[in-house]
Amino acid sequence: MTETMDPQTLAEASAAALWQDDQTTQKLGMTLERIAPGEAVMTMTVTDQMTNGHGTAHGGYLFTLADSAFAFACNSYGQVTVAQHCSVTYIAPGALGDRLTAHARELSRQGRSGIYDVTITREDGTVIAEFRGHSRSINRSFLPTEGSGAQTNREETK
Repeated sequence: MTETMDPQTLAEASAAALWQDDQTTQKLGMTLERIAPGEAVMTMTVTDQMTNGHGTAHGGYLFTLADSAFAFACNSYGQVTVAQHCSVTYIAPGALGDRLTAHARELSRQGRSGIYDVTITREDGTVIAEFRGHSRSINRSFLPTEGSGAQTNREETK
């Protein structure tokens, strides 16, 4: 099945499959705004539970938003792909009520490895964080493949 899909359809099917079991992304109120091969845009509103002792968005939540966008971008090819290494640089604070956007873009994908940059911005366009993620694909698909019927290999990863 995945072999006959055009790249955009594969990215959309991959995102739907990943979203289904992604409890963290869902429970934090993130929204997948856009998906394309090697690219994802996610949004999240900073709630009072996401602020730190300084009254700004906690860095862990910013990292989580970027990491989720990274995950959707690098898993847009139907193959199980995990983070190998990630780093984040915080540039400006986020505040309670800010609607944040994380835009993940693929820079390189060679063999089983990929590099992705994620920029997090506030609604006014201010960049508040830059994230870089290195991915590693596992030799497994989480979508049905030719001859597999409706069964997927997802059960193997649980």
